[in-house]
Amino acid sequence: MPEIRIDRERCKGCELCVYFCPRGCIQMEDGYNRKGHRPSTFVKPDQCTGCAICALVCPDVAIEVWR
Repeated sequence: MPEIRIDRERCKGCELCVYFCPRGCIQMEDGYNRKGHRPSTFVKPDQCTGCAICALVCPDVAIEVWR
């Protein structure tokens, strides 16, 4: 099963990963990081295919995909 790691302090909350994830595995957190942004979080590990689209579209290089 793939693992997605999101650096919540690097994430600026642009929501591109949420929009482009074909399986809806990423959502925005309710809280804020130290910079005042709402980071994204990996919520459906059982549905993730490891396609890495989230990492490719992230402008902040805040997402790593491990297969």
